[in-house]
Parts: sequence; structure tokens; C-alpha cells
Amino acid sequence: MDTLRSTAVPAAAAGVAGVAGSFAVVGFTPAFVGSTLSDAVALVTPGVVVTFAITVLGDLGKQLTVAGGVALAAALFGSLAAFALAVGRALGSRAAAPVVGAASVFGVATLVTAAPLASLGAAAAAGAALAVHAGLSGGATEPVDSGARRRVLGTLAAGLAAVGIGYPLGTLRGPAAPSDGEVTGEARALLDDAAAKSLPVGGLEPLVSDEFYRVDIAAAPPAIDPEEWSLSVTGAVESEVDVGYDDLTAMPSSEVFSTLRCVGEPLNGRKMDTALWTAVPLADLLERAGAGENCCVMLRAADDYYEEFPLAALESGMLAYRMNGRPLPRGHGAPVRALIPGHWGEINVKWLTEIEVLSEPAEGYWENRGWHGTGPVNTVAKLHAVERDDGRITVAGHAYAGTRGVSAVEVSTDGGATWTGATLSEPLVGSDGAPAADAWRQWSHEYESPGERHEVVVRAREADGTLQPEDRADAFPSGPTGWVSRELRG
Repeated sequence: MDTLRSTAVPAAAAGVAGVAGSFAVVGFTPAFVGSTLSDAVALVTPGVVVTFAITVLGDLGKQLTVAGGVALAAALFGSLAAFALAVGRALGSRAAAPVVGAASVFGVATLVTAAPLASLGAAAAAGAALAVHAGLSGGATEPVDSGARRRVLGTLAAGLAAVGIGYPLGTLRGPAAPSDGEVTGEARALLDDAAAKSLPVGGLEPLVSDEFYRVDIAAAPPAIDPEEWSLSVTGAVESEVDVGYDDLTAMPSSEVFSTLRCVGEPLNGRKMDTALWTAVPLADLLERAGAGENCCVMLRAADDYYEEFPLAALESGMLAYRMNGRPLPRGHGAPVRALIPGHWGEINVKWLTEIEVLSEPAEGYWENRGWHGTGPVNTVAKLHAVERDDGRITVAGHAYAGTRGVSAVEVSTDGGATWTGATLSEPLVGSDGAPAADAWRQWSHEYESPGERHEVVVRAREADGTLQPEDRADAFPSGPTGWVSRELRG
């Protein structure tokens, strides 16, 4: 028991310290050992488990994966520290354990992350924790005695100190909020217009989302220097094209409102949001490369994500580099992401680095895992806000039909027996002066409370009058469908 305690406590403390040291140097980036191992866990997780995590656990699934990666990293470094302690005892040297431990952590961490700087931080912190333990010991071969408690507490304090120092340092290296000062000019005017058009219902997100949802395959978003970024058009083309950030942002651009919806969200979920994007036409690059009449494209990203869909879908596609009048945030694909109007969010690849033109169909990242979300987004009317005032009830939400547009939302307060047209927000208008082709609309409906529990059902009609399908389907494999319903008290 004494030997176990004299090894387990300092090894665990060193393991935790090593993770904290890695985080202190690089923050929550792909170079952080915890995010690297999280990605490895996700890569080997069976598709059925991934589907469960997406459709049932939602964001919690991603958080658990990250926590698992961090725990795995601490266990890995702790095992190396235990090995170093054993070496120190065998050699009868207090100095051996910190040296061997730091060297082992540095070597293994570098192999795992390919990031020597982050590995150096991990090694220094783990070695420091082992050095504290050695300093509190009477000798490397000294048995546990009345000073055992002092050594245990001191070693634990060293590990906690590493976390206390490493965590705030690492957060300083996280993604900074994009800022170019005050948003002015055309973007400011369009955002103000969107705010004025938003319906005044409490709890209803405005037409330009307060917080835009995120779904990534990587634990940490890539951190890409715009000056080093480039986008290549490759594959079945007449000549490959490569453009840098300055080249792309010098192209004629426009301000467009566009909505993105996650294929894996619940029917009445909240992974559907809208922003104002500054973007350039993608078709210009395809034409320059000579993409011809090929069938498909594969979009590839810096985080190794890839997605395939028909070449024709790119005719209205865009490359966005600003969001709501500010530089594109790191978490949303900086420096450049794809916007493919009317398609599920997974198609709108972030951190875009390559457009590969294909002569034959292929499968994308999620298709290889059983999903089929490359097609046009399903029409939906969501019910998210409920207000009560003096015997009257107001229900409200958002409706979205991709590029097909929304012409009406109908509400039933008696479980679908009768229907009433809801009030719609005015369409958003981009810099071209035309109603946004791929943006949601808000809806609201006020009615007198029936005084008892009742079922509210909502459905949308597309611009041509087509009614949203009633039959419900789960998110897997092609996105959720059906009318949203909610039981309310009178």
C-alpha cells in the first residue's frame, strides 16, 4: 500500500500537470494533447455510437469526447511518470524521476501531437511535479513514514498549481472575438434593418442569431493564419487554381443573409441560425479552373473534414470571409468557409482548403458513417417562444425552407383540427436589394387561452404553396421532418 501511494499520487499529479502544461502553451487548439486524443477517440468510435451521440446526447456527446481525451492524456502522462518514479527508485536517485519523466512526456507528446512547443510545456509541468515530490522526499528509496502525508499533499498541490496556472494561460490563447472596431457601412445598415424586422416576442431569437450553433468533427477548431492560407481547385479540371486570402478578398463580394441548419438536430431543436455573410461567388473559381460538366465536388478542410455533393449545387455557392460585418470567427471557419444555399449545414465546409472536382461520385465524411445529408434541407416551422398576457397566449418561432423560401406559417391550437395563418416577419434583404433566397423568417400567433391544456401544431408553406410534410422522421439519416407540436397549459 505504501509503495502504491508513493507512486500513484505523484504519477497522477504529474499526469494532470502535464496536460495543464500543454494547455498553457497552446490553449484549446489542435496542438493541445487533450484535443488530439479526443479526435483519435472520435475517429475510432463506431458509427452507431457517433449517431447516438449526435441524435440523443447532442452537445453533451462532444463534451464527453473532449473530457475523455483530456482524461486519456492525463492517464498517459501519469503512466510515464510512474515509469520515471520506478527508474528513480531503481537508480537510487531523486533527480532521475523528474528528468526521465520530463523526457518521456516530451517524446510521447511530440509523437502524439506533432507539436514540440506544446510537448515542451507538458514535459516541463510534469517534470516540475515530479521534482516537487522528489524534493519533499527524504530520498528516492526512503520508505513512506510520518512525512507521507506531507509529501502527498505537497505533490497534489503541485498538480493543482499547474492547473491553476495553466488554465488561465491557455484561455488567453483561445480564439479571440473577431473585431475590426465598430461595424459600419453596408453591413451595419443591413444588420439594423434585420433588427427592425425582428418580431417583438420575448424569448424569440432575432432574425440575425445572437449565438450561432457549431458542429465540428475536431475537438478544437483549427487556428489558421490568413497570410498562410490558400484555397486550391484541383481534380478533373483543365488547370488547377490556387488563391490566397488577399486574392480572394479582392474579388467582387456581396453581403448575403443565409441560414444554416444541422442535419442531426431534433425536429424542434435549436441548431438552426442565420447570419449576414460577406462572400464571393464560388463559381468564378470553378470557371477559371475549367470544371466542365463533371458530376461532383469534394470540399476539403484543414481539420481533415470532407464532403461531397453535386457540382451543380456550387452554381450559387459562395466563399464567406466575414460574418455579421466582422472577420469570420475561428470557430466558424476562419479564414474562409463555404456557403452552399439551401443545403444542410454539414455541406457548408469550414476552414476550407481544397475544392476537388470529381468525374465520378464519392462519399463524404458523414456518408461514410451512414448519413445522407448532402441534399436540400427539409422545410420546418419551429415553435420556441411562448408568452402569456391577460388571458391571451402568443406562440412564435422560425420557419425555413432553404432556397424554396417560406410564404406562410399556419398554426393550430386544437391539435390540428383547425388552422390559422401566423404573422410573418418581413423577408431579409441582402446587398443586392432582393429578398434573401436562403434565410429563415420569424412567425408569431396570438390567441385567447382556452383555459385548459391544449396542443399547438405549426407547419410551413414554401414560396410556391407546397405544404411542409406532416410525417415525422428522425434526424438519422437524412434530417428530421414533420410538423412541430407542443402541449401548453391554458
